[in-house]
Amino acid sequence: MSASAAQAAAADGFDTLPLAPHILANLASLGYARMTPIQAASLPAALLGKDLIAQAKTGSGKTAAFALALLANLNPRRFAVQSLVLCPTRELADQVSTEIRRLARAEENIKLVTLCGGIALRGQTASLGHGAHIVVGTPGRILDHLERGNLDLSALNTLVLDEADRMLDMGFAEDIAQVARQCPAQRQTLLFSATYPDGIAQLARQFMREPQQITVQAQHEAGKIEQRWYEVTENERLHAVSRLLAHFRPESTLAFCNTKQQCRDLVQVLTSQGYSAMALFGELEQRERDQVLVQFANRSCSVLVATDVAARGLDIAQLAAVINVDVSPDPEVHIHRIGRTGRGDAQGLALSLAAMDEMGSVGKIEQLQGRESDWHPLAELVPASQEPLLPPMVTLQIAGGRKEKIRAGDVLGALTGEAGFAKEQVGKININDFSTYVAVDRAIAQEAVRRLSSGRVKGKSVKVRLLDAM
Repeated sequence: MSASAAQAAAADGFDTLPLAPHILANLASLGYARMTPIQAASLPAALLGKDLIAQAKTGSGKTAAFALALLANLNPRRFAVQSLVLCPTRELADQVSTEIRRLARAEENIKLVTLCGGIALRGQTASLGHGAHIVVGTPGRILDHLERGNLDLSALNTLVLDEADRMLDMGFAEDIAQVARQCPAQRQTLLFSATYPDGIAQLARQFMREPQQITVQAQHEAGKIEQRWYEVTENERLHAVSRLLAHFRPESTLAFCNTKQQCRDLVQVLTSQGYSAMALFGELEQRERDQVLVQFANRSCSVLVATDVAARGLDIAQLAAVINVDVSPDPEVHIHRIGRTGRGDAQGLALSLAAMDEMGSVGKIEQLQGRESDWHPLAELVPASQEPLLPPMVTLQIAGGRKEKIRAGDVLGALTGEAGFAKEQVGKININDFSTYVAVDRAIAQEAVRRLSSGRVKGKSVKVRLLDAM
């Protein structure tokens, strides 16, 4: 490492911040070596108690930026809600909750409660009755609990609005304002947003105190994401997606469409050609949505076809490729789309299809990126293999979840113990209130269902079925 590189690394280290030693030790154990640009730009001011409006793309490390600030404000010995994080979707709220818990594990007995729609109120009310330090949730459900008297914000010192632009898009402006009015006036407010529409300035004027504004450029490192463009006619568009998949054979692909109908049509085309594909759009029931996300995140589904609305806040690790089936008319949305691949140390692949009537939108993207698009002919797309592109894992659904006190260790133990499978053949395990989902190697899926069904999990017989995205 050169002297200048060493200096830069030192300047970006978390130890330059006024954080407690146990927090720094925990960050090191979690692999947080250097601050991301949004963390380096926002944390010094946030730790001084300043209000912030921070603009940064999805996957930039913003969760840790506000989580470390709210943890610094927290008194673990005071058993009252001191921090509230508002998120646009249940998926994002769950992700944020998980990350805060990881960052807070060095603290003593921090209790966090997640409050979102699609979950019974009764259980949430009971959790709040036992007390909490941090609450993460969606605006509508938070407001519901406030109106019922289940949630007391009188001890609050930190309010966080995560993906504020998305919350405005979803019509939550009045709900946010109502929640903010029930928070103490003397508090810190941290607002994070991928874009900066007019509504953000209006929100800030309503309930922020002289906020500092921080913008981290929504661009990607040159060479980190390979971007290719293909010109198509409207009739070619959907079949061009299967040609891209056959040529590049990415293990996991997020395909963006501008409408839910286009999502449905594409999934139909892909599944008819033997691809494992599922759709994600706003009108899906929560149960269906959960199953789709679980299967994609645990590598049981090759292609997730989604609208921007549905995909906002998703953080899927190791996403091999993004396909823009339709060009977004908003160039910043395009940047956020392709930024979902090439995370961490991985190389990313962004493939975009454009018809003649979309070239105006392509021009805006070029302007924002400061470079011309790299165009390739569809004719160069030839299948790399005749073998079907199958996801490596299959998801098993077990009837029973948290309510039956099932834990990930119980499921792993049943599969690697009595059932006799290797640990390497078992993938991600997701547990919700009433169901458990476990990814297993495709080669053992049928046998795993048979052995689990005839065996026991946590000493009880269980019902098991195969969820195959094919």
